[in-house]
Amino acid sequence: MTTALLGIDIGTSGCKALLLSTDGDVLATSTATYGLSQPHTGWTEQDPALWIDGTRKAVAGVMRQRPDVELAGIGLSGQMHGLTPLDKDMTVLRPAILWNDQRNADEVTDTTEKAGGLDALLARTGNRMLVGYTGGKIIWMRNHERDLYARLRHVLNPKDYLRLMLTGEVATEVSDASGTGLFDVRRRVWACDLIESLGIDPSFLPPCFESHEISGRVSAAGATLFGLPQGVPVAGGGGDSVIQTLGSGVIDPGQLQTTIGTAGILAAALDAPSPSPDGRIQMFCNVAPSKWHAMGVSLNAGGAMGWFRSLFAEAAGDDRLSFEDICAAAERSPAGARGLLFLPYLNGERCPHPDPLARGAFVGLTARHGQGDLGRSVMEGVVHAFYDMHALMTPMGIQGSVIKTSGGGAKSALWRQIQADLFDCDVVTTEGAAEGAAFGAALVAGVGIGAWADAGEAAGTLKALTRERPDHATRSVYLKAHEVYRELYPTLRKSFSALADPAFNL
Repeated sequence: MTTALLGIDIGTSGCKALLLSTDGDVLATSTATYGLSQPHTGWTEQDPALWIDGTRKAVAGVMRQRPDVELAGIGLSGQMHGLTPLDKDMTVLRPAILWNDQRNADEVTDTTEKAGGLDALLARTGNRMLVGYTGGKIIWMRNHERDLYARLRHVLNPKDYLRLMLTGEVATEVSDASGTGLFDVRRRVWACDLIESLGIDPSFLPPCFESHEISGRVSAAGATLFGLPQGVPVAGGGGDSVIQTLGSGVIDPGQLQTTIGTAGILAAALDAPSPSPDGRIQMFCNVAPSKWHAMGVSLNAGGAMGWFRSLFAEAAGDDRLSFEDICAAAERSPAGARGLLFLPYLNGERCPHPDPLARGAFVGLTARHGQGDLGRSVMEGVVHAFYDMHALMTPMGIQGSVIKTSGGGAKSALWRQIQADLFDCDVVTTEGAAEGAAFGAALVAGVGIGAWADAGEAAGTLKALTRERPDHATRSVYLKAHEVYRELYPTLRKSFSALADPAFNL
């Protein structure tokens, strides 16, 4: 039999399962999709039962493809920050409040004030309390759903709810805990003094492991539910934004990683914790125990492209319009999209502008612009957002001679080339990185069972697949466009706030 590792990623739009050999070869993948709900403007929720059903389908899919494998370990990943509240019987109290939910701005402001201001909060945790983080959602639930909050006993993020169902264990690990806003990332422990000062019972939060540590084993109930052998070890795993950096082979300083999934992420590995001066760049614990992870997260990247595709497909009455169709049209538009810029803030924004009221915009639109120009401007707008984030990383000493890119957007040679041209460096995809966080989860599981000595050795197994080199002539166009782009949000901020008036959002 072939010895294999199983990586499972609970994403926003679906669950992906992946089988990886201990030689680093992808043996099988399977994805099961599901939906989410948006009951009010700025709210996003999901029923955790969808994650479990999706996991069952995705796991069954890979096991059907490779019934010959012997599972040596399981790694978990998932969308970060999703508040999954449980009562004393481990029953879910309400739909999970997801990472891109924007409802708790008031609670974030109150948290910062109670911590003694932004500088004091950064001293306690290394991070701002951002809208979307789990901590602010706990307080929102206390303020707005008092009956449910009275029954609250456990708070888990999505992948850790899967761990509970798989192993019966309540646990998390350092990368996902970092994204709660309640974790001291320098010391890699819960910030208990902050938690208590906010009036949150520390017992609500699970025991925390390093990402490679074995946090449980498949229970008898988990084996029956998911069709897996009982007793297989389950590693701590990692939040998707962090663990997919390992899956791209970024583990040492000097490299950048971009992810174009639903969200857009610019990340780098650090050998020591180095907080952003104003907290706009997030600093999390890396999935390697001696390293940290700096990242900026835009809430809108591939999600903006999905919105754009749906808009034109609906207008044409033809849902067959694909991502590839949009990219092909965009390739016929010149760099700079004929003077058209796109702000990708369709669901508010986190970085570089932590503003839940931020809105998307096409700026420079004329009658000469066509679908290809609009599509290209969406793609370029996402990369301009990355470049904004990079400007915040520079004072932290973060530079990159190469970008390793992943996520669905990395399949587009044009999107890779736009990154190479604006950042003036090579952009590389690596073997396995296109599989996303599930691939990183399988690598972490391999470290956990000793298949690789550490995360660095695991990352060293990855091979480059594609490479785009910068075009300096095109870069000059993008730099001129970026001068305009970076002024747009400050100029439009008051307008965005005015347009958030309930009168406009019936």
